Amino acid sequence: MQTLTEDQIQTSLDKVSDWSVNNDAIQRTFLFDDFIRAMKFVNAVADAAEEAQHHPDILIRYNKVTLTLSTHDAGGITEKDFDLANTADTLARG
Repeated sequence: MQTLTEDQIQTSLDKVSDWSVNNDAIQRTFLFDDFIRAMKFVNAVADAAEEAQHHPDILIRYNKVTLTLSTHDAGGITEKDFDLANTADTLARG
């Protein structure tokens, strides 16, 4: 899988407005009502990531969950990252 160009990344970011570029990755922090809801989200993301064979870096801080997505074997941001970002957005809306 090939990495996206800067223009392709920007076009894709326009579709996932709460995500931003962080080095060679895209990142978003999700805020939930409490720890339990945050963990349910993390578990749902883990299931989706395993199915897609694309695993994010996950940082959990009580009711905040930060996902960082990068396609390591491609060396940067690919469509796989934006696909999982869209899935995470959908899961967060629950």
